[in-house]
Amino acid sequence: MTAGLIITIVIGSIIKLLMSPPSIAVAWVVNKFELHKELDSKEVTVTFNGNNLEEGEKIRFIEFFNKAIFLKKYYIFPGNEKLFLRPETNVTPFVINLKSGKKDVDFLIFPYDDHVDVVKKRKEKVISYSLCSENLQKFTI
Repeated sequence: MTAGLIITIVIGSIIKLLMSPPSIAVAWVVNKFELHKELDSKEVTVTFNGNNLEEGEKIRFIEFFNKAIFLKKYYIFPGNEKLFLRPETNVTPFVINLKSGKKDVDFLIFPYDDHVDVVKKRKEKVISYSLCSENLQKFTI
């Protein structure tokens, strides 16, 4: 009787953990696959036209970037990465450099009148998506 009760409690606990994993595990999985992550202004450098932004401008820019609304993801076919990294437009991108562990992550921010295009490059992988943020669209130095 006691052994049956202990086995039932252990099996019930395992099922409960599988059905509702701890919030730390859920946060780790969500953070691992998150496309538009929140950035910390202390961990990044922001450049525009080859010049670093001043600390106050950098903090404002990162704050606007974090508050931007995700619109859609663009699918990049293999071999077309250069079209997204260097598009044929007259828009000069803001470049955010971030050190994530041992890897460098670069964000190219292309502000347009109606949206903001973001190209995220980590190692050889390139991801592109669109944001909506009036503050980023009109950000001036």
